[in-house]
Amino acid sequence: MRKDLGKQTYMFPMPVLIIGTFDEKGEPDAMNAAWGGIYDYHQITVSLGGHVSTDNIRKNKAFTISFATRKTVVASDYVGIVSKAKEPNKIAKAGLHPFKSDKVNAPLFEEYPLTLECKLVSLDGEMGEGGTLIGEIVNVSADESILTDGKIDIKKLEPLAFDGANGKYHVIGEEVADAFKIGFKLK
Repeated sequence: MRKDLGKQTYMFPMPVLIIGTFDEKGEPDAMNAAWGGIYDYHQITVSLGGHVSTDNIRKNKAFTISFATRKTVVASDYVGIVSKAKEPNKIAKAGLHPFKSDKVNAPLFEEYPLTLECKLVSLDGEMGEGGTLIGEIVNVSADESILTDGKIDIKKLEPLAFDGANGKYHVIGEEVADAFKIGFKLK
């Protein structure tokens, strides 16, 4: 038996994405966003409301997307519930250590081992409003600690997924089958 839950914004899994930007003074900011994913080849999309980060992206035409992890869950949640407009020391209070990307005008953070460095393709909506962010991925930066044989190892990364139905974070990592192979059992 199935039960109707009505109109909901449920999508599983939803990666917990940390958007890094610089303001007009070159000060770093980070925000937590879960409504994102791959848009096209070498492109990412995120649905955003009006935020300091949204304005920063429009001004700099660049941003980074880092993947929240088990180790960064407290800082990742904090940057999602506190605005830099209300807490100017947000980055330090979160315990994050930013450094400038050499690929785009946006920060990376030492604590996040996997980051997409992106150039703005489009961000609809007016200044101060949200919109659909589309960015071109110009580089993927990965800490060697999460690599196995030169590839990202999801078990080492321990990325977070947001459970919107229950307001919880979960760690992704259990392998269940080989993609694009297991289905051949039915051929």
